[in-house]
Amino acid sequence: MYKNIMLKISGESLAGSNEQGFDFEVLNELSNSIHKLTQKNLKISIVLGGGNFIRGSSFSNGVVDRVTSDYMGMLGTVINSLALQSNLKKLGVESRVMTAISINRVAEPYIKNKASNHLEKNRVVIFASGTGNPFFSTDTAAVLRASEMKSDVILKGTKVDGIYDKDPISNSDAKKISSISYTDYLNKDIKVMDATAISLAKDRSLPIIIFSILKSSNILDIVDGNGSYSIINENN
Repeated sequence: MYKNIMLKISGESLAGSNEQGFDFEVLNELSNSIHKLTQKNLKISIVLGGGNFIRGSSFSNGVVDRVTSDYMGMLGTVINSLALQSNLKKLGVESRVMTAISINRVAEPYIKNKASNHLEKNRVVIFASGTGNPFFSTDTAAVLRASEMKSDVILKGTKVDGIYDKDPISNSDAKKISSISYTDYLNKDIKVMDATAISLAKDRSLPIIIFSILKSSNILDIVDGNGSYSIINENN
């Protein structure tokens, strides 16, 4: 169904049931799903959040300023990206980590044409450190990189399998919203992705699919046109 996809995986979901760090079962399942996706001859880009280590916006508390805390969050995304790359390597999946901030000893600097070349050579490209700028989320980075890589769709993995009218974890009567337009999403002030990311996706007419990373095999179903998810696009 899709040929060029962007996976956006929240850092919190990588922690699984833990408050911080990695749930290695989640990381292994994600890696195995990506391995299977590569066998479908897809171009695969990935952006990982860093919330399993630190969220810049919430860590800024008067002791550490917001700009510094955002850069600390970017480093968290690099840690996650390197962990995923290492796990993919064990499965024989060739990948590259490219960072928007300079960390040349552990990853390549992000250069658009070079990233495109990696995709053309069927390498998985993992974009780390967000946009490289404070005040912008990794969700916005995912939409930006997806636009640059000409991705067909963004698949955003969270702890729940879509968008709900209220938190489904704490509200058993929460109702799932299977499909919603960019405009309605923004008007309803839904918090699954930030408004900047949604506005950019709207400008690019780039559909966003929200799914549960805790059942990462669902990625394979979604790519085949099935699975459990919610979609944000302009056709609603």
